[in-house]
Amino acid sequence: MTRRSRRRRGPLAVAALLLTALALVLGTAPGSSAESGWWVPDARPVPDSRIDVSGEPFQGTGPDGKVRGFVDAHNHIMSNEAFGGRLICGRAFSEQGIADALKDCPEHYPDGSLAVFDFITKGGDGRHDPDGWPTFKDWPAHDSVTHQQNYYAWIERAWRGGQRVLVNDLVTNGVICSVYFFKDRGCDEMTSIRLQARKTYAMQAYIDGIYGGPGKGFFRIVTDSAQARQVIEQGRLAVVLGVETSEPFGCRQILDIPQCGKDDIDRGLDELHELGVRSMFLCHKFDNALCGVRFDSGTQGTAINVGQFLSTGTFWKTEKCTGPQRDNPIGLAAAPAAEKELPSGVKVPSYAADAQCNTRGLTELGEYALRGMMERKMMLEIDHMSVKAAGRAFDILEAASYPGVISSHSWMDMDWTERVYRLGGFVAQYMHGSERFSDEAERTDALREKYGVGYGYGSDMNGVGGWPGPRGADTPDPVRYPFRSADGGSVLDRQTTGERTWDINTDGAAHYGLIPDWLEDIRIVGGQGVVDDLFKGAESYLGTWGASERHRAGVNLAAGAAASASSSEWSLFTSYAPGRAVDGKAHTRWASGWSDSQWLRIDLGAPSLVARVTLEWERAYAKAYRVEVSSDGTNWRQVWSTTAGDGGLDTARFDGTTARHVRIQGLERGTTWGYSLYEVGVYGS
Repeated sequence: MTRRSRRRRGPLAVAALLLTALALVLGTAPGSSAESGWWVPDARPVPDSRIDVSGEPFQGTGPDGKVRGFVDAHNHIMSNEAFGGRLICGRAFSEQGIADALKDCPEHYPDGSLAVFDFITKGGDGRHDPDGWPTFKDWPAHDSVTHQQNYYAWIERAWRGGQRVLVNDLVTNGVICSVYFFKDRGCDEMTSIRLQARKTYAMQAYIDGIYGGPGKGFFRIVTDSAQARQVIEQGRLAVVLGVETSEPFGCRQILDIPQCGKDDIDRGLDELHELGVRSMFLCHKFDNALCGVRFDSGTQGTAINVGQFLSTGTFWKTEKCTGPQRDNPIGLAAAPAAEKELPSGVKVPSYAADAQCNTRGLTELGEYALRGMMERKMMLEIDHMSVKAAGRAFDILEAASYPGVISSHSWMDMDWTERVYRLGGFVAQYMHGSERFSDEAERTDALREKYGVGYGYGSDMNGVGGWPGPRGADTPDPVRYPFRSADGGSVLDRQTTGERTWDINTDGAAHYGLIPDWLEDIRIVGGQGVVDDLFKGAESYLGTWGASERHRAGVNLAAGAAASASSSEWSLFTSYAPGRAVDGKAHTRWASGWSDSQWLRIDLGAPSLVARVTLEWERAYAKAYRVEVSSDGTNWRQVWSTTAGDGGLDTARFDGTTARHVRIQGLERGTTWGYSLYEVGVYGS
């Protein structure tokens, strides 16, 4: 393969005796046998996985004062605790050691015949060697989504290879849990989220114990960006808690009726924040009371649509898209194992090829939840939202100049990448194979250059997604072992756990410890520039987080101000007077007469700095209009205009200027009615 160029820089007594004897045969060195230092634990269990990295992890900041390192913006360390506890087999750690942690689910013994989920996701008959430690004959593997990939020592290897931020998304799905045959616990989603959070803190304590006591381990859960920077400057791994679940706070919807209210959302957000969660999805896989989802495709899409029905009582509904963005095409392929869960006589519907957008957007409760996240300085995960929901979320974020938006694993419309960057948000790409990952990185290279940002990856390990397969032992440009880390300070050899040694060239990305090997493969295939951008990812992610923490809601200069208009629609039952657009009430509005040339004028009461105007349109919106300002109310000058208005929530930004009066001048209606505004905001920044 030709190397691409880049124009920029670039885890019982007899058994214990046997395991101890085996450890003596296999060796126990985590890195190089003679290595010592703060980064090498002195109480690692015996036996355990090797790390196979030598060299001190880099500490401190770069010459420019910025942190360095890679960021995995989307991982699921504790998903073995989700979905009823028997979907993902094996654990990230165990006080009883690796043999207890890395063992298969009971029903997978003796030959995988009852590994139903493995059969559904991988094909074949699901049969496999269930033994993990010490042989690992069949798992973990890049194409097995049912086995633990996040063993703590494998995460340690990724850290030693240069990763400095890991987002652990607490994840589950109540419907999958309820329909899966095997489980050892209940299916309440929030109960699972709480358990996974506790287990993550327990894992931190476990690693601390190996490293000599509280605070000494490499795995540090952080709850603000300053703390994360301190951890990274110490050379350790900053772990951020996120949430990706289908019914957060119990906010499901049944036959379009919400099963939660604003009090539930407030309690839920407060609880998650107290647990340390700082980013989250509002919807995932199934439409809920907060928002509609971006569809799944293929056979998986059919299966998820069945789950949608079982969860909500309705299948996905589509409509023609109103803009260039599209949701994923719905999978129409048969999924017999899922479809047999439907009630008798109920079938998955077919869908028109030209109607690819979810009819469901961001609901009123969803908007309430988003604004609640903003108040708590949390970051919104935009992936999995339908185009309609994501578009409205962007409008709200832009109106408030709130930078806390993240696309963590390639599940939003890629045409919105610049919209994320313009807000100050962060983008990571799904952990595709090196060729595909490099091609996508190249496509968005100019945008990163324009906004001066780094890049991330979303491994989605333990996330039932599938990971890069091997490019093959005969590829002309393989990863050659040993190789140096991206910073040049560490040397990495093939990773060994028990009797199994993995090679990225022939095994693909089988577990989390092969993240550095995959990054080396990207360097070879895509060029140093891609790796350079990824190495700047930690700084960019923390930049988004820090800006969210520092964000302060602007003062609305128009609130309660005097307002006048060219006309106002008359009604016997309510008022559509100009002042209704600045009264701070979401459901009152100004409505004009039914002609193109109409205006709304706001007197701020005194000269003020004006730099941003927000307009919340009712269905009667302006297709073309301009924003004008004046010092005396007589002489006006234009500061912003559009001829492509589409309603909803608009934000007009312009160079700050001093003015007392602001006028919205309608030029062309978008409907046969007049113009109608729920609320107009005027801000100095």
